[in-house]
Amino acid sequence: MLPEIVNRRSIRAYQPRPISRADIETVLQAGALAPSSKNRQPWRFTVALGAKKEEALAAMAQGLEEEARRPLLPESAGYRSGAIQTLSVMEQAPAVIFVTNPLGRDPRQALNTDERVSELCNAQSLGACMENMALQATALGLGSLWICDTYFAYDALWEWTGEQGSLAAAMALGYAAEDPPPRPRKPLEQLAEWRE
Repeated sequence: MLPEIVNRRSIRAYQPRPISRADIETVLQAGALAPSSKNRQPWRFTVALGAKKEEALAAMAQGLEEEARRPLLPESAGYRSGAIQTLSVMEQAPAVIFVTNPLGRDPRQALNTDERVSELCNAQSLGACMENMALQATALGLGSLWICDTYFAYDALWEWTGEQGSLAAAMALGYAAEDPPPRPRKPLEQLAEWRE
């Protein structure tokens, strides 16, 4: 098994050490090489550094405040505190990469069957993209955190990116300031059924 798969961790504390542009580009290239349904390649990357990262984080903070007042995800209000914690992680990381789906649709709109199938296929493709990025970050000695909490600030972040389609996720990227142990995993015996 590849050491990157074994050693990858979700990092929530970062050193204030900058990352080289070459390393960020290598992570992005790994994402762009992911398999995708019908080779649609449903991803675009917005890399936020320095003052532009501060703008993005301000947009997320604004979105979290709006979510508290008028929830887009009312049934998920209990998880909003996790999104606030994620914002503090993003503040520490030298780089935050926003991944958008230029083929995506607003998640609040009803979809017909064809659109729903496309969205499901694109979501799987985007998951492969994010995983490739996380594994490449590990190979480069960087820490990363795959962030889905962007949905709590969807409108504000979407507007900040200025992209077409939909906001898929974000990734914090930097040198780890922690070395968390592996999280428990279910044994293969519980996960796999063999049929011969």
